[in-house]
Amino acid sequence: MVSLLLKNADTVLPDGTVKNTSVLIGNGKISSVTNEVGKADKTFSLLNLTLYAGLIDAHIHGAVGVDVNVADAADLYKMAKFLAENGTTAWLPTFVPDSDEVYRNVIAEIEKIIKIQENEPIAQIVGVHYEGVFANEKMCGALRPEFFKTFTGNELNDLPKLKKGVHLTTFAPEAENGISLVRELKKQNWIPLIGHTKAGLQTLEKAFDAGAKHLTHFFNAMTGLHHRDSGVVGWALTKPEVTFDIIADGVHVAPEILKFAVRSKSTEKVSLISDAVLPTGLGDGDFEIWGEKVSVLNGKTRNLRGSIAGSVITMLDAVKMMLSLGFSETEVSRMASANPARLLGIEKTHGTIEAGKRADLVALDEQGNVRLVLIGGNVAFRGI
Repeated sequence: MVSLLLKNADTVLPDGTVKNTSVLIGNGKISSVTNEVGKADKTFSLLNLTLYAGLIDAHIHGAVGVDVNVADAADLYKMAKFLAENGTTAWLPTFVPDSDEVYRNVIAEIEKIIKIQENEPIAQIVGVHYEGVFANEKMCGALRPEFFKTFTGNELNDLPKLKKGVHLTTFAPEAENGISLVRELKKQNWIPLIGHTKAGLQTLEKAFDAGAKHLTHFFNAMTGLHHRDSGVVGWALTKPEVTFDIIADGVHVAPEILKFAVRSKSTEKVSLISDAVLPTGLGDGDFEIWGEKVSVLNGKTRNLRGSIAGSVITMLDAVKMMLSLGFSETEVSRMASANPARLLGIEKTHGTIEAGKRADLVALDEQGNVRLVLIGGNVAFRGI
């Protein structure tokens, strides 16, 4: 593989942004990060650009006309290419509740992409996320409760798994046998995420003790904070060991509350997600998603029941939002890359710019526009 040198970059490292660095890349990995200009087969000057670790999206349902629940390999490739062009270098296709047949069909299509993606300049699929299969019907949001499952001991075995990859599921701990579900998820090496829930504090504590320590799209589809009732939100904010992800589109959570929640919890314990759906990248209009009409107006989704039906942002949009709220480049990179990598258990290879890690990198200009994307050392997008 051709070696690359990225010179003159302001590079966002785990402990701060370092100006005028040289990042040497070989065999798809970062070889070194120094202030000395080395030699390579090919050199890119990143003068006046900021170099971030590639963005990681652990919760995304679709984009550019593609819906994960009905996607084939060609659809997934199209979506992964779009994500790469917008700075996302790793992602988890995310299911909404559906039939087991749908799950099997799409998992088979995901496997086809996984076989070829390592040598393709597209965002890499690192796992799958089943959202809401074991959720609370009263907190379903845009999910379809007719496809919810009740855990009695074997239902987890009905969910198709990838041959290799990370497996997440968002569940409600108050659902029938919810605590037993957590134990089984942990036993089978799934990552359990709490969401679509109105669980009480005692149930939340039991779920935590069983191994569920992260919440899905914080504030949304969960009981909120009241000064006489902490709710799920209050429990998460006041329990130090709990982490959460949040949709930074300014719609799902008001910007001032978004900033408050992240500052309260700390950027060490918050991950950004897109929760993007099929219309992402297509602008406003009416769309068919999950068997119903969803309208997009001024960047806001709404289904016929009046519920928000996912977002139409990319992880890049989330990054821009957090920067606009005053978070530093290091803090934003932590939330968009390092923390998701740690949640997924891939932090040894992803999430930060350090020697030995994958060369998944994105260079942004002062306006936050993507100017260069590398995935495994391959150029996925070039605008310089």
